[in-house]
Amino acid sequence: MSLQPLLLLSAALFCVGIYGVVSRRNAVGILLSVELMMNAVNINLVGFAHYHASHVGQVFAVFSIALTVAEVVVGLALVILLSRARKDIAVDSAEALRG
Repeated sequence: MSLQPLLLLSAALFCVGIYGVVSRRNAVGILLSVELMMNAVNINLVGFAHYHASHVGQVFAVFSIALTVAEVVVGLALVILLSRARKDIAVDSAEALRG
């Protein structure tokens, strides 16, 4: 398999993730879009590792997945706090929580 289909898939996923971040007002939708963008980066890492016959990209992808999981945990904790304080998870209402 050549590298081009993987790069096209990754670019398409990344573009869908960017559209989701820009167009959503729901915090959970934004977190899902960021997760989609991170998965596109992981596809790039694994694709280039396969293309260059190296395992370095796969190791970076595993670390990237671990960092993404930590980011999602912190993000969901913030969403839970937002929903408890405002009874809404819209990102616009998070501005009112500032100090």
